[in-house]
Amino acid sequence: MYVAQIMSKEIDTATVDMKLSHAAQLMRDNRRRFLPVVDEQRHLLGLFSHRELAKAAPSSITTLSVGEVNYLTSKVTVGQLMQKKPLTCAPNTLIEEAGRLIRENKIGCLPVMENDQVIGVVTETDILDFFLDITGCNLEESTRIAVHLEDEKGALGDLLDRINDFGGYVATVVSPLSPDESGKRIVIVSYRSYSPADLDSHLRELGYEIITEELPVK
Repeated sequence: MYVAQIMSKEIDTATVDMKLSHAAQLMRDNRRRFLPVVDEQRHLLGLFSHRELAKAAPSSITTLSVGEVNYLTSKVTVGQLMQKKPLTCAPNTLIEEAGRLIRENKIGCLPVMENDQVIGVVTETDILDFFLDITGCNLEESTRIAVHLEDEKGALGDLLDRINDFGGYVATVVSPLSPDESGKRIVIVSYRSYSPADLDSHLRELGYEIITEELPVK
């Protein structure tokens, strides 16, 4: 899947001459942590985030009065504090690649660019929500099981066939690439069934090692 499928398309932006106080109010009112900084053609000039905002906040031990602090922040512009060369991605960037960029560079978001214009933002929260979704965490009335499988061809297909043969409907399947300390793969399957407890018992009878089991809450 691609970034275009999970990115935030309705975004707020800032300009280089926007006052810090205005940007802070915009972020508070709309619950934004990131503001792409753009020109009139929506060309990306930089990125202003909650981190820059925090750095500009006065120290708790400052001797300045509230009025003096407000006066100073009213003079500071976004352009003075913004990140000037933020990392970006394209709408057809793979979601896992966007996640890798965010993690490796310890950043919170990537502006999404198309034809030299900002068309959206993908954040670490968007990435996390996506991976939670593919694990089936948000799937209602479903069962999730973690199963030990031999790391060999056909093992996963056989497990899914057994679930389907017993009347289960497989919704999501996730498996880390590397085997665990036992040398076996862990496969997490989310499925729907009218009798999940019976289906899991059937799998155990067939010799499958179910490590964890989460049945639907009734």
